[in-house]
Amino acid sequence: MAILKSYGVRLRESTPQFPRPSLCDNYKRRNVKWRSPQAAVIPNFHLPMRSFEVKNRTSADDIKSLRLITAIKTPYLPDGRFDLEAYDDLMHMQIENGAEAVIVGGTTGEGQLMSWDEHIMLIGHTVNCFGGSIKVIGNTGSNSTREAIHATEQGFAVGMHAALHINPYYGKTSLDGLISHFDSVLPMGPTIIYNVPSRTGQDIPPHVINNVAQSTNLAGIKECVGNDRIEQYTGNGIVVWSGNDDQCHDARWSHGATGVISVTSNLVPGLMRELMFGGKNPSLNAKLLPLIEWLFQEPNPVGLNTALAQLGVVRPVFRLPYVPLPLEKRVEFVNLVKEIGRENFVGKNDVQVLDDDDFILVGRY
Repeated sequence: MAILKSYGVRLRESTPQFPRPSLCDNYKRRNVKWRSPQAAVIPNFHLPMRSFEVKNRTSADDIKSLRLITAIKTPYLPDGRFDLEAYDDLMHMQIENGAEAVIVGGTTGEGQLMSWDEHIMLIGHTVNCFGGSIKVIGNTGSNSTREAIHATEQGFAVGMHAALHINPYYGKTSLDGLISHFDSVLPMGPTIIYNVPSRTGQDIPPHVINNVAQSTNLAGIKECVGNDRIEQYTGNGIVVWSGNDDQCHDARWSHGATGVISVTSNLVPGLMRELMFGGKNPSLNAKLLPLIEWLFQEPNPVGLNTALAQLGVVRPVFRLPYVPLPLEKRVEFVNLVKEIGRENFVGKNDVQVLDDDDFILVGRY
């Protein structure tokens, strides 16, 4: 008992004693004029994964040289899960026909319909299976800076070569907010910024791009505003990819664009490569324009999903809210394939007109 008592005395003696605030102190604190704290951004502080903990290390210069980047389609099984067998076949066809990179989980790949777990898994799968043959650019952008940071950390951790980032949509921010948003993700690795005001409701003006271009990790811009904007950037040494398939030929050969990030190359990768590598070719461009116009008569990826299903390279499964084009448009596609030549399209099956009952629409998956 004596030992316990002496221990208790020592414990009390060793306990730090803090002065009790007096009523006068409380009064002073309540009457001090409150001042707003200065806003601050803590750079290079990324948790739980650090930007240098990556599977592949790629420089922005490696990305800047790419001419043909395909925004790859994500195919589905009848229950709405990823059809990885069909996805791998699509990837093989892209590699065999000369695509240099793919965007995984972009608008075309329906990243907006994926959970982040699905998203990062598909990026990792693509890297593990094809990363030695083609550059893998993960769409890890978000209208939440917090989500964009976390997804980009995960994307680089599983090995993607570069990230694609959109400006915050719906809950739009100021121009200074755009700069802070992009500055939060650029330190992690090579980055392409994607400007598509028709989807985000906000243009990313040159002022913002010129500011963030000071980062060595900015590989370039996917620009959908038009060729005049593209020429404005390329004249200042900023790399640009056209985001509009119908303008990409002129963007490449007349306005200084490095290449295109393409939807149409899902269907005709060989012809799109020729359009980007073979010099000015107005006749080939004119040959492809009817197909491009058909693809975008409804919001992407409705047309592409319909086309790939009719070519027999993916199952006719749609994650809602996307639905197939109507029957008369499906007939038009078959005629376009015949005019351009079936041999120029992906897959080996005969193109066919699918009936309404052939399609599966999945709302829960």
